Amino acid sequence: MDVRLTAEQRQLRDAAARLADDLGPGSVLDLDDAERIGRLAKAVEATGWRALRSDGASGVEVALVVEEFGRRLVDVPLLGPVLADDLAFGISSATVAVDGRARDARGMRRALSVEGDRVLSTGIGPLVPGTDLTRHAAELSGAPEQIGILTGEAAVRWRALAVVATSADLVGTARGAHTLARDYARIREQYGRTIGSYQAVAHLLAEALALVEGSVSVLRHAAWAVDELPPAEAIRAARIAKLYCARAARTVCETAVQVHGGIGNTWECLAHVHLRRALTSTDLFPVRLEEIDRGLS
Repeated sequence: MDVRLTAEQRQLRDAAARLADDLGPGSVLDLDDAERIGRLAKAVEATGWRALRSDGASGVEVALVVEEFGRRLVDVPLLGPVLADDLAFGISSATVAVDGRARDARGMRRALSVEGDRVLSTGIGPLVPGTDLTRHAAELSGAPEQIGILTGEAAVRWRALAVVATSADLVGTARGAHTLARDYARIREQYGRTIGSYQAVAHLLAEALALVEGSVSVLRHAAWAVDELPPAEAIRAARIAKLYCARAARTVCETAVQVHGGIGNTWECLAHVHLRRALTSTDLFPVRLEEIDRGLS
C-alpha cells in the first residue's frame, strides 16, 4: 500500500479541519451553545460528508473526515450517518443502532442496524443521557422494518468500515487531547518557568505523541484495507487498529488530564470531554483480543 495521501484527500482533510476549527466547541460552555450547534449542523449538512460512501469515498477518506471531527470534538452527527449511508442509499437523516440504541442520534429520524444478513430501519425516540457530552444516544421507537439484505462479504466490509471509523474518531480525539495538553504546558508557569520546560512533563507529552503517531499508522492501513483487501483481512486489520487506538487514546487523554494538574479534574477543562468521547468510541463496535485470531467470528 502507498500511505501517501492524494492531493484530493489532503484537500478533504484540510476542509474538514477548517470546518471543525471554525465551529467545533472551544470550551465546555460551548457545548450548550444552541446557535453554534445550529450553524455547525447546517455546515456539515451542506458539505455532503454524511453521504461520503454513496458518493464513492474510500475508507481512507471517511477516516480522514472522522478523525478531524474527533480532534475538535465536533458535536453534531457524522460517524453514525456515514455508516448508515453505507448500509442503504437514499435514506436521509439516518444513523446507526448499536446495542439497542441509536448512536450519534441528535437530529436524526431513523436508525439502521444489521441483524444477520438483514438491514433494519427503526424510528428514533427521545435522547438519553450518556457519558459522551458531544454525541447523543437515543431510544429506538416502533417496530423495526427490513429495508435490505447484505451478502456475507458486504456485511463484513461494513463491519470493517464501522470499526475503522470508530478507530479514526479515537485517533482524532487523542490528537485533540494531546494538542490541548501541549498548548497548556507552553503557557502554564510554575517556579518561574513554563511547565513544558520540565522533563517530567515533556516526557509525558512525548510519550503521548508517540502513541498518537503509532495510532495514525495502524489506522491508515486498516482504512486502506476496507476497500483493498479481502473481507477477512480487512476486518482483522480493523480490529487490530481498534484495539491499539482505543488503548492509546485512553492513555493520551488521561495524560492530558495529568498535565493540566488540578485544573484537569475540573468541569471547565476540556480534557475530560476528550476522555469521555474516547471511552464512548471504545465501546462502539467493541473488539476483543481473541477475535483477531478467529477471523470472521
